[in-house]
Amino acid sequence: MPRIALVTYDPRPEPSHDRDLPVLREALAAAGAGADIVYWDDDAVDWASYDLALIRSTWDYSWRTTEFLAWVERCGRATRLANPAAVVRWNLDKRYLGDLAAAGVPTVPTRYLPPGTAAELPDDHEYVVKPTSGAGARYAARYTPDRREQALRHLARMHEEGFTAMVQPYVRSIDARGERALQFFGGRLLHASRKQAVLTPGTDFDARKVAHPGLEPWTASPAELAVAERALAAVPDPAGLLYARVDLVDGDDGEPRVMELELVEPNLFLFLHPGSTGRVVEAVLAAAEGREASPVEAGNPRT
Repeated sequence: MPRIALVTYDPRPEPSHDRDLPVLREALAAAGAGADIVYWDDDAVDWASYDLALIRSTWDYSWRTTEFLAWVERCGRATRLANPAAVVRWNLDKRYLGDLAAAGVPTVPTRYLPPGTAAELPDDHEYVVKPTSGAGARYAARYTPDRREQALRHLARMHEEGFTAMVQPYVRSIDARGERALQFFGGRLLHASRKQAVLTPGTDFDARKVAHPGLEPWTASPAELAVAERALAAVPDPAGLLYARVDLVDGDDGEPRVMELELVEPNLFLFLHPGSTGRVVEAVLAAAEGREASPVEAGNPRT
């Protein structure tokens, strides 16, 4: 009986916001596996006692990146880690978008402003400022050119805390067509979802946001699948990549572009797609037994 650690964050004193965790634990148990919900920063956990540590909802990592990366390395040496440590390390910093763009993957245009650099902000279109390391729209906000002073204060705050900022044009198509999330698991498309705009005009960067407003099932188009697979094919050393979520928006030309590539702790949205649970369990058990999932090949949806 394989033992699997479903790795999450410690939400106390609040309840956990991960609705998938109990569903996944029960489904793995029903399939004959031993599955425990464990906190990544719990020093009492013996990671070597598990056949697989499955990162699921370590949603406080962006506040504690150095600690989290140290845990990833330790855990990856003790047992199988999904996703692998090298993938997690690369994906924690959104400068990976530059790597994807260099590989020819259509992405949202992005400029990076590390601490100590001049604040170059657009003066002719709406834009988004956010950190290269973050989750749940933390420290993210959208600005019109007339709100330059607010954007400068936002940048100054991030730079004071050591964050590199990224500046992107606000993609207007999100207001009409939303943002699509294509979820892959075990080398195959699992399901797709669509959500509405997370960032609303005038919302402060440090305000709490709703991470997935208006979430609904979505049928991915051939063009969306093609871009998602190109992004996955560009991941450095994708062997052993168990899960991925590719977030897409439409550019000014109407074609899909990568907004983010989530390879660390993406929400699976099993509550929205209950029929996907069995396929997730099958892939997790294969990974726990050392039967590595094949990476998604470009041009092959394998739905």
